Amino acid sequence: MTQVFIKAPSSLTISSRIEERLHRGELTQAQVDDFRDFLAEVEREFLQHRIITDNTYTRWFREGKATDDELRYFIKQFSVFSNQFLIAALLKEINSPTLQQSRASREILLNELGVIYRKSGQVIATPIAQTEEEKDREGDPELVSTEGTVDGGICRFRAAHFEWLLGVAEGLGLHYEDIGKRKHGSSTTLHFCDELIRLYGSEDPNIAEGASFAVENWAAAGFWQDLEDGLTEIKKTRHPQLHLAFFSWHNRVEGQHAGHTLLELEEVYFRPSFDQAKFMQGGREILDAIAVFWDGLNNDRETR
Repeated sequence: MTQVFIKAPSSLTISSRIEERLHRGELTQAQVDDFRDFLAEVEREFLQHRIITDNTYTRWFREGKATDDELRYFIKQFSVFSNQFLIAALLKEINSPTLQQSRASREILLNELGVIYRKSGQVIATPIAQTEEEKDREGDPELVSTEGTVDGGICRFRAAHFEWLLGVAEGLGLHYEDIGKRKHGSSTTLHFCDELIRLYGSEDPNIAEGASFAVENWAAAGFWQDLEDGLTEIKKTRHPQLHLAFFSWHNRVEGQHAGHTLLELEEVYFRPSFDQAKFMQGGREILDAIAVFWDGLNNDRETR
């Protein structure tokens, strides 16, 4: 299954794909009108959620004024979320209702673990001349790719996303044993991790679909840019040794992932088994959990 990346929509509207299905007679006008109303509800409830439109912590972080202690605390909490996400991603794959959705979930999970996306016909590990600065900003081409499929790709330990994050941590004096475990998480971080497992990895495909849609659109809404901006400023002014590829790479690809969730929603919405109420429940509850995570970081920052 090839990953064909699609730009994240700026708003949720009826796509040309739906219009074509209408013209071919696969959908009725009433079905399309109902879907349009549903997308409007999703935009109000998900894309206008206050943690997407007004994230106090990342708005502060992007200024690049975090102290070293604040940076280390952030990296430690983010590493717990990043590592625990693997459990949720595995459950999402296990509980996928169709083979196609199972493969899509495996694409995400295996890439997280270090299997590099490969374009069809691409020679694996073709050297590309880049400076070390370009590799850090854009990702080492021997370890990362934003296009293709993990099917036929190769696994490299250093391509695992957690190892990229470890590279950031080591620049701040943290080591492998200091990050990523549940014991390193605050109560608010662990709440978010547990809700990811419960909702994103839910056995109910409608709950999982809603949570997945909300998570990917949260990831595409700008918080990665805030984090990259703040860390870039810190690297420029205080810590030139920081490796930021983990943040810059995610910032580049998350919008494309959000585009895929709309494509997937267009497929599942018109199935008889689709439950709008459960979809909305999954999305609302995971966004509330995301808010607990960021609010926790902000409260810890203000009280430490």
